[in-house]
Amino acid sequence: MPYQRYVAVGDSQTEGLNDGTEETGYRGWADRLAEILAVQHPDFRYANLAVRGGLAARIRAEQTEAALDLNPDLITVMAGMNDLVRPGFDPAAVAADLEAMLKAFTASGATVATFTFPDVAKIAPLVRHLRPRVLDFNDRIRAMAERHGATLVDTFHHPVTTDPRLWSDDRIHATPLGHARIAAAVAHTLKLPGADASWADPLPPLPPMPIWRRAAVELTWAGTFLGPWILRRLRGRSSGDGRAAKRPELQPVNTANLP
Repeated sequence: MPYQRYVAVGDSQTEGLNDGTEETGYRGWADRLAEILAVQHPDFRYANLAVRGGLAARIRAEQTEAALDLNPDLITVMAGMNDLVRPGFDPAAVAADLEAMLKAFTASGATVATFTFPDVAKIAPLVRHLRPRVLDFNDRIRAMAERHGATLVDTFHHPVTTDPRLWSDDRIHATPLGHARIAAAVAHTLKLPGADASWADPLPPLPPMPIWRRAAVELTWAGTFLGPWILRRLRGRSSGDGRAAKRPELQPVNTANLP
C-alpha cells in the first residue's frame, strides 16, 4: 500500500536517540522508515511526535489527538518501556493506555503498527529481574494488536535483537545499526516493496569475552548509566522535561541518506 501520511508516536526510541547527536539532530528508525516510504510515493509526508522519557499515559495524553489531527494513513506506536523499568510498574494500567491509542488509531482507518520489546535480560544482565515483566507485557501487546487489527512488529524471538552491536553503551537506545534494523523490520512487516526478512539475519560472531572483562563491563555500565538513571527517578526528573516533538507537522522527507 502506498502510504502518503505517516505519523510516529512514542518516546526516545522513536525520537531516534543515539542515531546522531544533539548537535546534528537524531535520525532514528522512524526517520529511516519515512525515507523508505518517501521513495515509493512522491507526495509522501511525515511527522514524528515522539518525545524522550515519555511514559505511556503521557504519550497517550499528548500525542493521540495530535496524531489524529494530522489525518495519517500510517501510524507507528512504540510505548511502555519507560514504564516497565520503573518500580511500581502497573502492567494493566500501562497496557490500557497503549490499547486506548491502538483503538483510536485503528478506528480512524489508518494502518497502525506497534511493537513487542526485546529480552532485556540478554541486553543488560543486571536488570534480568525485569524479564518476566517483558514477557507478560509482550503477551498483552500481542493480544491488543489482534483485538484492534493493528500490525505487530514482533521481534522478541529473533536473537539479533539482543546483539550488543545493535545497542548503545546505555543499553536503552539503539545504535545506528539498531535503528536501521528496526526500520527494516517495520518495512518487512508492512510488506513494503523491496523489504525482506534480512533484518533478522545474525551478525558475525563476536570473540569470546573473559568473565573478568564481562564483569568489568557490567560494573561500568551500572556506574555510568544505571546509577544516574535511578538518581533522576528519585528526583522526579525526566529526560523529556521541557522538550517538544522534533517534527510536529507533516513535512516532505529528504531521502539523501538512503544508500
